[in-house]
Amino acid sequence: MGLFDLFKKEPKPKSQGSNILLAMPMFINGDTYEIKKIIESLKKLWDLEITDFDGDDNVATFKVNGEMVAIANMPVQIPLGDIEGTAKYAYNWPKALDDLKDHTGHAIVSVMAGLKSPLDRFKILSKVLCSILITSNSVGVYQGSQSLLIPSEQYLNNIEELKDDGTPVFLWIYIGLKQYKTGNSAYTYGLKDFQKQEIEIIDSSLSLEELLQFLGNIASYVIANDITLKNGETVGYTADQKISVTISKGQFIEGQSIKLEI
Repeated sequence: MGLFDLFKKEPKPKSQGSNILLAMPMFINGDTYEIKKIIESLKKLWDLEITDFDGDDNVATFKVNGEMVAIANMPVQIPLGDIEGTAKYAYNWPKALDDLKDHTGHAIVSVMAGLKSPLDRFKILSKVLCSILITSNSVGVYQGSQSLLIPSEQYLNNIEELKDDGTPVFLWIYIGLKQYKTGNSAYTYGLKDFQKQEIEIIDSSLSLEELLQFLGNIASYVIANDITLKNGETVGYTADQKISVTISKGQFIEGQSIKLEI
């Protein structure tokens, strides 16, 4: 069975119409994953139910709590040209291109279109990735759809939050930061994968660090509680804090975005 045959055969679910989730852990020194170790880790570390296993170290499919997962070994580099655009904005991994220039292979990890919520499916993706990272010589994870490059150590720092059923939003959402004379700005890239509108903060007096923390908290709240922010509403950490919500054409992203004035 080939990976691309699985993509063709996977039926479209009738409920939420969730998209396929993709991520690529990258390996160094000719290393790769061992599917047996991944499955053992998923059972022991996360106490997950693994069923319908089929395949080997080259291509394997299985269900995690009912959601179909596919892992394929790719013993070649991800073309650095594909990574460069994301690396340019990866402030969390400033040496990404240097660290990745000699990577020797990668895996394609897919959570196929399924019936669970986007949040549940992203948690499954992250748990599978963590199990790959801790059982292999991986340097980091590339998630092109969310414009994310995350070094292995940073990714694995989120294990406890995942175990506590938290929302490690920085594994799933890129938060862009911009600094201009008129003020600091920030925006999300990836909330669309949770069926939410992207959020922007334009020309704020907050520092970039404060904006990163604030927007990360807002994105986590929206995802964890399935919140839809509406035009004309206000949000805030306290009853007294009232941050206005407007919806208009995005400044840093395509289409409409939610603007928070802070």
